[in-house]
Amino acid sequence: MKVLLLEPFFEGSHKQWAEGYQRHSEHQIEILSLPGRHWKWRMHGGAVSLAARFLESDIKPDVILATDMLDLATFQALTRTRTANIPCAVYFHENQLSYPWSPNDPDVAQGRDNHYGFINYTTALSADKVFFNSEYHRTSFLNALEELLRRFPDHNEVRNVELIERKSEVLPLALDLKSLDVNEPVEKSELPLILWNHRWEYDKGPEEFFKVLFELSEKGVEFELAVLGESYSRSPKIFDEAKERLSKHIVTWGFQKDRKEYVQWLHRADILPVTSIQDFFGISVIEAMYCSVHPILPDRLAYPEHIPLSERGRILYKDAEDLKDKLLYAVKHIDQIRSTIIPSVAYYDFSDLASVYDEQIAGSLNRSIC
Repeated sequence: MKVLLLEPFFEGSHKQWAEGYQRHSEHQIEILSLPGRHWKWRMHGGAVSLAARFLESDIKPDVILATDMLDLATFQALTRTRTANIPCAVYFHENQLSYPWSPNDPDVAQGRDNHYGFINYTTALSADKVFFNSEYHRTSFLNALEELLRRFPDHNEVRNVELIERKSEVLPLALDLKSLDVNEPVEKSELPLILWNHRWEYDKGPEEFFKVLFELSEKGVEFELAVLGESYSRSPKIFDEAKERLSKHIVTWGFQKDRKEYVQWLHRADILPVTSIQDFFGISVIEAMYCSVHPILPDRLAYPEHIPLSERGRILYKDAEDLKDKLLYAVKHIDQIRSTIIPSVAYYDFSDLASVYDEQIAGSLNRSIC
């Protein structure tokens, strides 16, 4: 089967996912993409550019697989002479309806943020099949969509929420986890190594993360700290403060351009306290868990879906005080933590999920679901 994968934001995790599926699929995957920058413009204009490129090509897909960054309805309209009878599926890595926008974004003050969520809405509405990377993501999107539509004065078509729900399913994010394997065990430090391996952005909750570390440091608790992840020109100022206040604990700081170096730090790390205020799946969490880093996760968002019921009591925390207690216990009982088996997340590897993807994408050929 020939699958046309449309990705207007071909960078980072979106690019890794698309190329990973292309490598592991039994289907023939053709990727049509645009560079991963200017995300707002990609949601506005990406469909126009990709439609033009598609019409100039001789690609004849059996099914189209788009991501949430594409205005699928516009793409379909512009290519209707060739795509009218081709079923379309959409994969939601994230969405702009239930994603917490930064209060510093000018689009929020002007109410323009709703437009990007509306693009996600019409994309899901026009697709024959809608995939979300977690049940939390699916539910939060549908709830936020109903809330958005009810704001409009008339003809808000709230019934479409149920229509989208009927054709939506959870398809977990597939990752190249085996690339994180190492040939030899990595030597651990005597002190417990606490890890941050997320983007340096407000939605990852850096203020709460560093606040609890400030408290531990002020109490004289000994630990090491590795702060990885990609930073940006407008990263939260708490990172500058933390670099100064936690300097005696820091063993590495900043983005690891060398993938091998990043993998080595994952294997060296012991504890991953997560404070994100939004995560539809949690790639960095899954990568750390795969490398046997002990997670301390909030009992919300997508995280409970990664943890067996029997393990949730010791891994999931309910509030800031519970987080501090669990982190302090892990630091003071590091030998026990290192010897405890982390819940397996290996099933998120492409080697297990590619066949599931192939089956689900092939199922999109059945357009009667709409």
